[in-house]
Amino acid sequence: MKYVSLGKTGPKVSAFGLGCMGMSGMYGPSDRAESIATIHAAMEAGVTLLDTGDFYGMGHNELLIAEALKGKDRDQVQLSVKFGAQRDPSAGWIGFDGRPSAVKTSLAYTLVRLGVDHIDVYRPARLDPNVPIEDTIGAIADMVKAGYVRHIGLSEVGPDTIRRASAVHPIVDLQIEYSLMSRGIEQAILPTTRELGIGITAYGVLSRGLLSGSQSSGAGDFRAHSPRFQGDNLARNEALAAALQKVAASKGMTASQAAIAWVAAQGSDIVPVIGARKRHQLDESLKALDFALTADDLAILEAAVPKDSVAGGRYPEAQLAHLDSEKNHA
Repeated sequence: MKYVSLGKTGPKVSAFGLGCMGMSGMYGPSDRAESIATIHAAMEAGVTLLDTGDFYGMGHNELLIAEALKGKDRDQVQLSVKFGAQRDPSAGWIGFDGRPSAVKTSLAYTLVRLGVDHIDVYRPARLDPNVPIEDTIGAIADMVKAGYVRHIGLSEVGPDTIRRASAVHPIVDLQIEYSLMSRGIEQAILPTTRELGIGITAYGVLSRGLLSGSQSSGAGDFRAHSPRFQGDNLARNEALAAALQKVAASKGMTASQAAIAWVAAQGSDIVPVIGARKRHQLDESLKALDFALTADDLAILEAAVPKDSVAGGRYPEAQLAHLDSEKNHA
């Protein structure tokens, strides 16, 4: 495993992180024992960055990670936690709460569920349109001073919000979707984070499984509602994935490995977050570390999946309309 600094003020973390969301039902049913075994396998491979959200499975994901960390050295991992998304008992999404009181309440519950005394990177999952980002970040900064949080991150926000947040407290990383199929950050967001010395933790590196040939498992799967997995869009995107697979095979890689290696090759400030739910998926993904892509290799991969060639948005239109990161590309 290789290790990098998360932004200019952040901790040293593994070059790949493990995204644990899929272990709590976002992509259909998951196996608890296999999920825990996957977390253990990741740690044994040198992965130190574990990413979660307090709303993944309504706390299920944090409890799962707590179980996996029982008997382990707490300092062996950095826990990255998103907060603020509001959900109802039927798992519906009903808004976002970034008020200072909500920040501190969410953190209190997260510390108990995870069974730890601090969170390494704490971040609002989205921008609350009703609360100035300065208030939200200021509340987390209070928790840094109190010792409950080590570092502050952001998620899915655009350049203006990034600048305003970093004026309140150092920001170590922005978590945002980035892949061969989702390259929107390259226009304005990535230049901003690089100017400010903020790292990127890139999720969706396989474009929700599109690039690896994964299929929606049904109604409980996020992809059942994703525009990229619908009708003609899916057919067009599967053709792109097939082109990637062909090129990857010629280089001795799987499509997944090629997609992950491409993201990793975009800069040492970018940490791909691997959403493996099973050990064999993790093993395949981590092998992407072994490939050093040349400029020619990158050009060939980008020719297989040209920029802006994907059909459909990365979230349904109603969700995209509320994403601060999408409003700030221009």
